[in-house]
Amino acid sequence: MARLERELQVAREAALRAGEIIARYAESDRESWEKSKDNPVTQADLEANDKILGVIHAAFPGDAVLSEETADSPSRLDSDRLWVIDPLDGTKEFIEGVPQFAVSIGLVEAGRPVVGAIYQPLTRECFWASDGAGAFMDGTALRVSQRARLDESVMLSSRTEMKRGQVDLYREWFKQIEPVGSAAFKLARVAAARGDLWLSTAPKSEWDVCAGDAIVREAGGVFVTLGEGERTYNQPDILLQPEMLAGPRALVEAFRARREA
Repeated sequence: MARLERELQVAREAALRAGEIIARYAESDRESWEKSKDNPVTQADLEANDKILGVIHAAFPGDAVLSEETADSPSRLDSDRLWVIDPLDGTKEFIEGVPQFAVSIGLVEAGRPVVGAIYQPLTRECFWASDGAGAFMDGTALRVSQRARLDESVMLSSRTEMKRGQVDLYREWFKQIEPVGSAAFKLARVAAARGDLWLSTAPKSEWDVCAGDAIVREAGGVFVTLGEGERTYNQPDILLQPEMLAGPRALVEAFRARREA
């Protein structure tokens, strides 16, 4: 068995089983409540989280876990292997009935994302990757866009960030800006060349981007924060600070150059 093959199998299984729960709730119960201001949660989030944790702990009981729906433990900082989980990324979209949410499961080794699985429960599309083995969507190999010019590219942006006017500065830089919900889903779309570049102008948590980072890298792209470069995961502070970019290296460098001009 190839390195990380078992881990990838487990990540995909956990994502699919969590997705079954989310799809069921999408048909019947989207009721939500606030964990904190502007931070909703649903029963689908919680049950999907329990399912993912059960699958991972059964397969790899010694690995640490960081999940949006589980209390964080500082003991994870001492672990070389960390599963980084968002059981339902894009909860707002789920509640609104917008099919732009996803299950996101990543595995980090020594700070590097080495496995990623992102699953959209309604379209049943599963995007996945493991270190050195490439990125795929349901068996089809993925490659990021080959575009190199910002003014010819489609940038994927957060629906929320667009509503807040946080990307207004960049509207004239791109051929088109497309609003998409879940950060994980946007990263999967970039890996599949369904958009050319992802830009985030608001902080993101490790669980929002870890799996997508792994998939974009294996699809030939890069994921960076302009302030820090590539992310080293499993940090005491789980927030990544904007601006963040993912896509073909040429587009990322073109954005960086224009931003710094």
